[in-house]
Amino acid sequence: MQRTYMAKEHEVDKKWYIVDARGKTLGRLASQVAAVLRGKHKPTYTPHVDSGDYVIVINAKDVRLTGKKLDKKIYYRHSRYPGGLKMQTAGEMLETRPEKMVELAVWGMLPHNRLGRRQIRKLKVYAGPEHPHEAQKPEPLAVEG
Repeated sequence: MQRTYMAKEHEVDKKWYIVDARGKTLGRLASQVAAVLRGKHKPTYTPHVDSGDYVIVINAKDVRLTGKKLDKKIYYRHSRYPGGLKMQTAGEMLETRPEKMVELAVWGMLPHNRLGRRQIRKLKVYAGPEHPHEAQKPEPLAVEG
C-alpha cells in the first residue's frame, strides 16, 4: 500500500525569490506571493509544515489598485485606548507606507495561526528597488497580473 508523503521541517530546502511589484495589481500579487510563502508551488507541500520559500517584494510603491479603491478602501487600526480608532485610505497608505499595504494583503491570504505567523516572517517588502538580500542570491519569480 502506498503511503502519503508528509514533509518534515528539517527536510524542506528553502529558496529565495524576488518579485517586482511595479504595475502589478495588489490582490493578484498578494495571492501568488502567499502561495509561495505557504509552499503550495512545491510537490512536497504539506499543510501543517512551513514548507514555503522566502519572497522579496521590491517597488511596492508602484503597485496598482483597480477601480476606486484608492479613495474608497479604508485601512483601520486601533491604539487599544478609548476612541483610538485610526483610519487611512488606500491612497494615503500607498504614499506613506506602501510596504505595510502589501504585507497586510498577503497576511489576509495566509492562515491566521502560529503557522501563518511563521510564514509571514519570510516576506520582505521594500518600497523601492534596493534590498539588502543580495547575498541570498534571489531568483526572479514570474507573477501575472
